[in-house]
Amino acid sequence: MTTSASLLHPEAFLSPLGIADAVQRALDEDLGRAGDITSIATIPETAQAHAVLVARQAGVIAGLPLAVATFQKLSPDFNIQAHFRDGGTVATGLHVLTISGPARAMLAGERTALNFVGRLSGIATLTADYVRHTAGTNLRICCTRKTTPGLRALEKYAVRCGGGLNHRFGLDDAVLVKDNHIAAAGGIEQAVKALRGRLGPMVKIEIEVDTLDQLEIALLLGIDAILLDNMPPEVMRRAVAMNRGRARLEASGGVTLESVRAIAEAGVDYISSGAITHSARSLDLGLDFL
Repeated sequence: MTTSASLLHPEAFLSPLGIADAVQRALDEDLGRAGDITSIATIPETAQAHAVLVARQAGVIAGLPLAVATFQKLSPDFNIQAHFRDGGTVATGLHVLTISGPARAMLAGERTALNFVGRLSGIATLTADYVRHTAGTNLRICCTRKTTPGLRALEKYAVRCGGGLNHRFGLDDAVLVKDNHIAAAGGIEQAVKALRGRLGPMVKIEIEVDTLDQLEIALLLGIDAILLDNMPPEVMRRAVAMNRGRARLEASGGVTLESVRAIAEAGVDYISSGAITHSARSLDLGLDFL
């Protein structure tokens, strides 16, 4: 029998507890207090159904473990055969899953399963587009914290399925000093001094800069990573030359598929894009009864 764990991307982690929690919350939201009253009224309790999850659009698949967990949460009697795993590329019309089991439960879980796979596959597909546009460079595409509240772990997992990297998951796992921190602290030097007085030796510091003058200050302070915010590619090339390999350089701010190649060729190490999560369109998939 296909399990959620067997469909996970081999190089990305998604907690089994996170899957179970997300599925439970989604089903509670959809089934409410009375369940699927349409299916209960129209479908005999013993009726069985056979269906296929079909890709109606080409893309990169992500979220299959959540779809499987959705159906298995509603009934232990489902037989699910997977034809892909997360991270796989599908063409229009291909069958992704074949599902057999109780008809009522299948109908009750249909929309929740499709929502998970459609949303996460959309993120994986858009991420893969960004990665493809930077092929041949040393740059890596990263996501940001611009995620759907409550779904961050799932959406960041989808980024990995598309070939991207994860930036920090939250405010508690990495230091990123942004422009408002600098303004509130009284300057870059004051912010860095305060951080070094509090942080442990294993915590690295990244600082956002808007100008080459700020970059020079950050470099003199020996910062580990520097985010170049909203700099045009020609300014980024000057920043790379100034850096001379001392800090890791990240570009961010309004990055699009049209601009990402020029930014990559400027020589930065990473591009962080909020668009790959907040602006991804769901991949079109459907559940077709046979």
